[in-house]
Amino acid sequence: MLSIISPVYRAENTLDELTSRIRKVLVGQEIEIILVDDYSPDSSWDKIEQLAEIHPDIRGIKLSRNFGQHYAITAGLDSARGEWIVVMDCDLQDRPEEIPLLLDKANEGFDVVLARRTNRQDGFFKRFASKIFYRTLAWLTGSKQDERIANFGIYHRKVINEIVGMRESIRYFPTMVKWVGFRQTTLDVVHAERGEGSSNYNFKSLFNLAVDIMLAYSDKPIRLTVKLGLIVALTGFLFALYTLYRYLHGDIVVEGYASLIISLWVLTGFLLITLGIVGLYIGKTFEGVKNRPIYIIEKTIH
Repeated sequence: MLSIISPVYRAENTLDELTSRIRKVLVGQEIEIILVDDYSPDSSWDKIEQLAEIHPDIRGIKLSRNFGQHYAITAGLDSARGEWIVVMDCDLQDRPEEIPLLLDKANEGFDVVLARRTNRQDGFFKRFASKIFYRTLAWLTGSKQDERIANFGIYHRKVINEIVGMRESIRYFPTMVKWVGFRQTTLDVVHAERGEGSSNYNFKSLFNLAVDIMLAYSDKPIRLTVKLGLIVALTGFLFALYTLYRYLHGDIVVEGYASLIISLWVLTGFLLITLGIVGLYIGKTFEGVKNRPIYIIEKTIH
């Protein structure tokens, strides 16, 4: 069986075409299409129910609130029953016609085949923000990142089993795929224009996602803070020796007001930044030890 998972948000007008094209290109293949409604504010769940009543190979999961795209993907992965699992977006930019090509490539002996978009159809801001996001992520995690690769790809059951076993509270599917390893490759695919509307990722959501990933998958900010602290401490020690030297030679009569104020502001700012970074890590650790469910399902169909 081949499982196709798609997180759904504001997609009521694209689901008909999405499922129709998937079923058309995979005719004769045993499939299940899992549509995970991430508490979409439109009528996406009603459309999922209609499709599931007509087609027995379509399954629906509705989350109890908006958890986020990668949490919706996790809900679909937990429910998938196929030997191979495809993850794709619902906005038709990930073309269903690429799925057989991904499967053929996987059958060459790969456990993961990632779709690499050769002609991104996103707007300038989305492409620019994505480039900055992935370069920052690569720097923080020390691993190579490609902004042309997102969630779209095909994954073997043994890979997915390892990913669903990772129950940490911060979810980012592409990084989890990289972390588990196995035989991975890429396949160049055509990136289509959106079926309708615009991306639900704005600057704020991208920034929040970047912070979450940084805290979950990298300790580099803490390491940089330690290095910066050493530099500041060394500079302060050298300044103290210089000040003592001037004092012994009678060059200092009254302590300088300017140097005192500058030192005070620099050190105070550095301490606040350090406390803020440590506080973020402690906060995410606190969230993790609560052991709350990663997502909550309100309804399922099939």
